[in-house]
Amino acid sequence: MSRVFNLLDGELGDDARVREGHRFTRAMLGQAFGANMTGLSVYELPAGQKAWAYHYELNREEWLLVVSGSVVVRTPQGDRTLRAGDLACFQPGADGAHQVRNESDEPARFAMPSSWAGEGYVAIRPDSNTALIVGPEFRRIVPLDEDLDYWEREP
Repeated sequence: MSRVFNLLDGELGDDARVREGHRFTRAMLGQAFGANMTGLSVYELPAGQKAWAYHYELNREEWLLVVSGSVVVRTPQGDRTLRAGDLACFQPGADGAHQVRNESDEPARFAMPSSWAGEGYVAIRPDSNTALIVGPEFRRIVPLDEDLDYWEREP
Protein backbone atom coordinates (compact mmCIF):
# COMPACT_ATOMS: atom_id res chain seq x y z
CA MET A 1 0.00 0.00 0.00
CA SER A 2 1.89 2.99 -1.28
CA ARG A 3 -0.91 5.55 -1.63
CA VAL A 4 -3.99 6.58 0.29
CA PHE A 5 -6.83 8.78 -0.97
CA ASN A 6 -9.57 10.10 1.28
CA LEU A 7 -12.98 9.81 -0.38
CA LEU A 8 -14.41 12.65 1.71
CA ASP A 9 -11.89 15.38 0.99
CA GLY A 10 -9.20 14.08 -1.38
CA GLU A 11 -8.08 16.57 -4.04
CA LEU A 12 -9.98 16.50 -7.33
CA GLY A 13 -9.13 18.17 -10.64
CA ASP A 14 -11.19 19.72 -13.44
CA ASP A 15 -12.13 17.64 -16.47
CA ALA A 16 -11.37 19.32 -19.79
CA ARG A 17 -14.43 17.87 -21.58
CA VAL A 18 -17.06 19.50 -19.39
CA ARG A 19 -19.67 21.97 -20.62
CA GLU A 20 -22.28 24.15 -18.95
CA GLY A 21 -24.77 21.94 -17.13
CA HIS A 22 -22.19 19.13 -17.01
CA ARG A 23 -19.45 20.51 -14.77
CA PHE A 24 -17.63 18.40 -12.22
CA THR A 25 -14.24 17.70 -10.74
CA ARG A 26 -12.76 14.24 -10.44
CA ALA A 27 -9.78 12.11 -9.53
CA MET A 28 -9.06 9.04 -11.65
CA LEU A 29 -7.46 6.73 -9.11
CA GLY A 30 -7.33 3.25 -10.66
CA GLN A 31 -4.28 3.65 -12.85
CA ALA A 32 -2.74 6.23 -10.51
CA PHE A 33 -2.72 3.54 -7.83
CA GLY A 34 -1.37 0.91 -10.22
CA ALA A 35 -4.61 -1.12 -10.43
CA ASN A 36 -4.68 -3.63 -13.28
CA MET A 37 -8.14 -5.19 -12.96
CA THR A 38 -10.36 -2.34 -11.70
CA GLY A 39 -10.86 1.38 -12.06
CA LEU A 40 -12.04 3.99 -9.59
CA SER A 41 -12.87 7.63 -10.09
CA VAL A 42 -14.13 10.07 -7.46
CA TYR A 43 -16.36 12.94 -8.60
CA GLU A 44 -17.67 16.11 -7.03
CA LEU A 45 -20.78 17.46 -8.69
CA PRO A 46 -21.83 21.07 -7.95
CA ALA A 47 -25.48 21.89 -7.34
CA GLY A 48 -27.55 21.86 -10.52
CA GLN A 49 -24.98 19.98 -12.61
CA LYS A 50 -24.92 16.58 -14.35
CA ALA A 51 -21.95 14.29 -14.79
CA TRP A 52 -21.62 12.36 -18.06
CA ALA A 53 -24.23 11.94 -20.77
CA TYR A 54 -26.84 9.22 -20.21
CA HIS A 55 -25.02 6.05 -21.31
CA TYR A 56 -24.34 2.37 -20.83
CA GLU A 57 -21.17 0.37 -21.20
CA LEU A 58 -20.90 -2.66 -23.46
CA ASN A 59 -17.99 -4.35 -21.74
CA ARG A 60 -17.55 -3.12 -18.20
CA GLU A 61 -19.55 -2.90 -15.02
CA GLU A 62 -19.74 0.32 -13.04
CA TRP A 63 -20.74 1.05 -9.44
CA LEU A 64 -21.79 4.27 -7.77
CA LEU A 65 -21.15 4.97 -4.09
CA VAL A 66 -22.47 8.29 -2.77
CA VAL A 67 -19.83 9.68 -0.41
CA SER A 68 -21.51 12.96 0.60
CA GLY A 69 -24.64 14.86 -0.33
CA SER A 70 -27.26 13.37 -2.60
CA VAL A 71 -27.60 12.69 -6.33
CA VAL A 72 -30.41 11.71 -8.66
CA VAL A 73 -29.61 8.76 -10.90
CA ARG A 74 -31.47 8.38 -14.18
CA THR A 75 -31.86 4.75 -15.30
CA PRO A 76 -34.20 2.91 -17.71
CA GLN A 77 -36.43 2.31 -14.66
CA GLY A 78 -36.70 6.07 -13.94
CA ASP A 79 -35.07 8.55 -11.58
CA ARG A 80 -33.94 7.61 -8.09
CA THR A 81 -32.42 9.79 -5.39
CA LEU A 82 -29.39 8.35 -3.64
CA ARG A 83 -27.85 9.84 -0.51
CA ALA A 84 -24.54 9.45 1.31
CA GLY A 85 -23.85 5.78 1.96
CA ASP A 86 -26.06 4.47 -0.89
CA LEU A 87 -24.57 2.08 -3.42
CA ALA A 88 -25.80 1.12 -6.91
CA CYS A 89 -24.47 -1.17 -9.65
CA PHE A 90 -24.75 -0.61 -13.41
CA GLN A 91 -24.22 -3.82 -15.34
CA PRO A 92 -23.06 -3.84 -18.97
CA GLY A 93 -25.83 -3.41 -21.53
CA ALA A 94 -28.90 -1.23 -21.99
CA ASP A 95 -30.40 -2.20 -18.61
CA GLY A 96 -27.35 -0.60 -16.96
CA ALA A 97 -27.81 2.83 -18.57
CA HIS A 98 -27.30 5.71 -16.15
CA GLN A 99 -26.67 9.42 -15.67
CA VAL A 100 -25.93 11.21 -12.40
CA ARG A 101 -27.15 14.71 -11.58
CA ASN A 102 -27.23 16.93 -8.51
CA GLU A 103 -30.61 18.54 -7.87
CA SER A 104 -29.71 19.67 -4.35
CA ASP A 105 -28.33 23.03 -3.20
CA GLU A 106 -25.03 21.52 -2.02
CA PRO A 107 -22.13 19.77 -3.79
CA ALA A 108 -22.33 15.98 -3.95
CA ARG A 109 -19.37 13.61 -3.97
CA PHE A 110 -19.50 10.07 -5.30
CA ALA A 111 -17.09 7.29 -6.20
CA MET A 112 -17.44 5.07 -9.27
CA PRO A 113 -15.56 1.79 -9.12
CA SER A 114 -15.57 -0.23 -12.34
CA SER A 115 -14.32 -3.45 -13.81
CA TRP A 116 -11.37 -2.96 -16.10
CA ALA A 117 -12.24 -3.22 -19.79
CA GLY A 118 -8.73 -4.12 -20.90
CA GLU A 119 -7.38 -1.91 -23.62
CA GLY A 120 -10.66 -0.28 -24.59
CA TYR A 121 -14.36 0.11 -24.12
CA VAL A 122 -17.55 1.24 -25.80
CA ALA A 123 -20.27 3.36 -24.22
CA ILE A 124 -23.61 3.75 -25.99
CA ARG A 125 -25.34 7.13 -25.53
CA PRO A 126 -29.06 6.54 -26.27
CA ASP A 127 -30.19 10.19 -26.14
CA SER A 128 -27.90 11.17 -29.03
CA ASN A 129 -27.78 7.70 -30.66
CA THR A 130 -23.98 7.77 -30.56
CA ALA A 131 -21.21 5.52 -29.31
CA LEU A 132 -18.04 6.53 -27.49
CA ILE A 133 -15.26 4.17 -28.57
CA VAL A 134 -12.00 4.24 -26.61
CA GLY A 135 -8.85 2.19 -27.24
CA PRO A 136 -5.08 2.61 -27.16
CA GLU A 137 -4.38 6.07 -28.65
CA PHE A 138 -7.95 6.13 -29.99
CA ARG A 139 -11.05 8.02 -28.86
CA ARG A 140 -13.99 8.68 -31.11
CA ILE A 141 -17.69 9.45 -30.77
CA VAL A 142 -19.60 8.09 -33.75
CA PRO A 143 -23.26 8.25 -34.82
CA LEU A 144 -25.28 5.03 -34.80
CA ASP A 145 -27.85 6.27 -37.32
CA GLU A 146 -26.98 3.72 -39.98
CA ASP A 147 -26.02 0.07 -39.90
CA LEU A 148 -23.41 -0.83 -42.49
CA ASP A 149 -22.83 -4.19 -44.10
CA TYR A 150 -19.54 -5.77 -43.03
CA TRP A 151 -17.78 -4.94 -46.34
CA GLU A 152 -19.48 -1.59 -47.00
CA ARG A 153 -16.95 1.25 -47.52
CA GLU A 154 -14.12 -1.27 -47.82
CA PRO A 155 -11.94 -1.16 -50.98
